[in-house]
This record gives sequence, C-alpha cells and structure tokens, in this order.
Amino acid sequence: MKLGAVTAILSATSVAGFSANNAFVVRSKASSSSLSMMPQSSKTTSSIRSSSDQKFFPFAETTTTKISSSTMLQAEQDGPNVEAEDGSAGVRQLLGVKGASAETDIWKIRLQLTKPVTWIPLVWGVMCGAAASGNYHWMWNPFDPNDRDVMLGLTDASKGFVAMILAGPFLTGYTQTINDWYDREIDAINEPYRPIPSGRISEGEVMFQIWFLLLGGWGIAYGLDVWAGHDIPSVLLLSIFGSFISYIYSAPPLKLKQNGWAGNYALGASYISLPWWCGQAVFGTLDKPVYWILPVLYSIAGLGIAIVNDFKSIEGDRAMGLQSLPVAFGVDTAKYICAGSVTVTQLGVAAYLYALGEPTYAAILLALILPQVYFQATLLLPDPIENDVKYQASAQPFLVFGILATALCVGHHDFSV
Repeated sequence: MKLGAVTAILSATSVAGFSANNAFVVRSKASSSSLSMMPQSSKTTSSIRSSSDQKFFPFAETTTTKISSSTMLQAEQDGPNVEAEDGSAGVRQLLGVKGASAETDIWKIRLQLTKPVTWIPLVWGVMCGAAASGNYHWMWNPFDPNDRDVMLGLTDASKGFVAMILAGPFLTGYTQTINDWYDREIDAINEPYRPIPSGRISEGEVMFQIWFLLLGGWGIAYGLDVWAGHDIPSVLLLSIFGSFISYIYSAPPLKLKQNGWAGNYALGASYISLPWWCGQAVFGTLDKPVYWILPVLYSIAGLGIAIVNDFKSIEGDRAMGLQSLPVAFGVDTAKYICAGSVTVTQLGVAAYLYALGEPTYAAILLALILPQVYFQATLLLPDPIENDVKYQASAQPFLVFGILATALCVGHHDFSV
C-alpha cells in the first residue's frame, strides 16, 4: 500500500469531530450548563420513566437519587434548549448536538441519542488501523500500478465500510445511548430538553435501542471475522471488550467517569486503540507487540485530550463528586499534565519510529508536534478554561494526522528485517 494512495483516502474523512466528548465511551454531561450551589433542604429527585416498572437487566437502575447534603445542584439556565437560528437546528438534531430542533419523530430521536457527530473519530481510527495493516488495496491506485485489482479493491472497500458501521453507528451509538440513560438524572437538571429526561422517548424504547445496537454490533463484528477468515474472532473480542468498558464507564458501581485517571484513559483508548485494532484486525494481524504498544501510547495522548474538556466542568464535577484531574489537582497542575501527556507521548513515538530506521516518518511526526506545542504555549497554558475550544480546534488536527503518519509508517515498515 503506497503512501500517497493511503493518504488520499484517509484524508478524505473529516477530523473536525475528533474531540474528547464521546467515542466507545463518553464523558458525563454533568457540567454542560453553568452550575451553582443553592442552599436546599434534603430532597429526592426522580428521573423520567415509562408507565411500566419492568426491569431491564443489566441496564435498569434505581430511578431515585437521595441528595442528603445541605446543597442542591441547580442549572443556571433560562429555560430549555434554544434552537439555532442559522437554519441548522434540524441538522443539529440529527447529529445530536446542542441547538437542535425539538423533534417528535421517534426515529430522529433514536438517531439523536446515538450522536452521529461523535462517530467521526472512530471512523478515523478504523482507517488508521487499515493503514497500519499495510494490506488495504485500492480498486485503482494511481500511485502504484501493482495495486489496481478492481475486485480486491472493492472487497477491501466493502470491509472498511462495514467496519466503520460497526465502530460508528452501532458501538458508538450503543455507548452514547447507555451514557444518556445513566446520565438521565443529571440531564434532568442540566439538559432537560434531551430525549430521555424530556420524556420524548420511553424507557422501553431506550432499552430496545441499547440491546439492538449492542447485539447488532457484536453480530457485525463476528461477520467481519468470518469475512476476514479469522480462526480467533478478534474483531468480536475487541467489540465485546469495548462494550464492557463503555458499560463500566457509565454505570455504577464502577462508573469510571468518576475517576479522572481511569475515565480519561478509557476515553483515550476508545478514541485510538480500539478502532485502530479493529481496522488492523480486519485487514491484517495483531501478532506483533508494536501493534499493541503504539495505540496504547497514543491513548495516553488521548488522556490529555480528555483533560481539556474537564476544565470547563470543574464546578459541576466537584458538586457531583466526580474526581476529574482539574478537580483533584487544580487547574494549574492539570494543565501541565494535559500538555505533558500529549507532547511527551508523541515525542516518544517519534523516537521509536527513528529507532526503527524510519527517520522520514519521525521527522514528519516532529513537524506535526511543533504546532501543538505552540498552541499549548499560547492557548492551553495561559487559560485552559477560556481557550479550551480554540486549543482543541487548533491543535487536534495535527495530532490526528500524526496518528495517521504513525499508522502509515507501521504499515510500510518491514518488521522481518
């Protein structure tokens, strides 16, 4: 697989959605609104339920949360979700982002729960895994006359598309839905217009969607294993593992999101490692340590990305008992943990590529690290709370193309030498 050809196909996908909000696992929305602490007596809050009291193991959860402290978390918001006035409210609703229109069509509501805008990072990860396999074929590669087998290229394109459907609509959709289910009480305070707390979708309909996406995803994963001729169903095993991480991230008693280190690393791994391994397993093998080590290292950079989102959530996370790193260590320490995890990890990867005898790829990666360091110095470190969005929009494209460069290097390197 030639560099120019793979770069062309992988670059065609947008990287705008690569932000540390959601993937196989997702952050709590506890702080999506401005929050205040108001003196209150002990109260009980209940979430929206359907008329049926049927339990849906393992996703059923007690719907009553006792707030025994002398304060009660309240959202400082004037009212329900304000629809975007630029004509994009309908599109926002389908993508599952703020400013969406109030929709009553159950199928559009179901799609909204899966947050399609968050599928993009997973699709990118699958593509990077395909690149790392060194075994993706074009139908007609303009850069390589030996890579123009139309039928083989069509087969690989079909496999890649199915792998993206698995990673995006099914498993990310499952993750988003189950996270909204377990966040329904917080959303009833902070985002009451969302489908579950607003009552626009019933408990039974949510449970059906969770099980359909989960079991459907596993079925697709097993089908990919059969298609790829795997003796060991590696794609299915990865899918089961990712689904399990999604569940314990959102659901009690473990609820990884309550711990900054565990929750943020789970996010980083879900962004990079799981979809990378999925794409590589579909088109190649995972039989060398480097195939595991590099995505795991990049997941540390993903941890740094996740920390960026925690800065704006400090007040709400502290009130809800979530030990994000800015809450645990303070803003000043957390911002250096964030910058260090992103930069040092990539420098380590660049050094590894150089040690492999790939100085060109190492130089490319270094060139992509330098702009990130600049944006850390000018945006992240001076004011991580005010500049979080600007920093991510400015720096993350260089990070994701660095991941792609690393994957291409792995795919082209001859490890037999």
